[in-house]
Amino acid sequence: MSPPLKKTIVQCDFDGTVTEEDISFLLLDAFGEKDWRKYLDDYKAEKLTVGEFNRILFSAVKESKDTLLDFLKKRAVKIRPGFRELLAYCRQKGYDFIVTSNGLDFYIDYVLKEAGLNHLRVFAARTTFKPEGLEVKFFTPDGRYIDDHFKTFFTRRYREQGYRVIYIGDGSSDIYPAREAHHTFARGSLLELCREERIPHTPFEDFNDVIGGLKKLALPGDKDACK
Repeated sequence: MSPPLKKTIVQCDFDGTVTEEDISFLLLDAFGEKDWRKYLDDYKAEKLTVGEFNRILFSAVKESKDTLLDFLKKRAVKIRPGFRELLAYCRQKGYDFIVTSNGLDFYIDYVLKEAGLNHLRVFAARTTFKPEGLEVKFFTPDGRYIDDHFKTFFTRRYREQGYRVIYIGDGSSDIYPAREAHHTFARGSLLELCREERIPHTPFEDFNDVIGGLKKLALPGDKDACK
């Protein structure tokens, strides 16, 4: 018999989920190779790992960190509505919350800091700026290099520690952690995949929908669940 789940953690994607646009795609469209999207097709077809995908594409980006952040500032990157309210709801209910992303740490840190949300726990690709292009690598919290299924690593890790994992995402790469999560909130291509694979999920447009969905679930760590 499986041990009882001790707590709930909400694991959230960043690009296209927390933000309304995919920031990595914005940067690659502006500063990457013109034909970079052909590699996106290979990645979706699982011909490239996420590590290989990022290494190939971001090594072509030669601009400085300041240049890239100035570009994002002019784009006025928007946080999806309801995100602050979701964070407050998770605190109220005693849920842990983490952001896991196949994107790059420098722009995630920038966006969250600009929004006054730089207190969040974020796990993303580690970026080093070099004249020959960006160096992008993924590491586990204990410093081990990981080349693929970065987000899924955390889903499995927390499940093994006895957590109920609620996943929130929007893209095709989010199907992997969604398969491992106890419940998923999905939009975009992830929603289509969840429907195809009959993965337990709730559709959402913004994070107010996620709050409404969480209220309907009886979750470990929910202070109201035992009432």
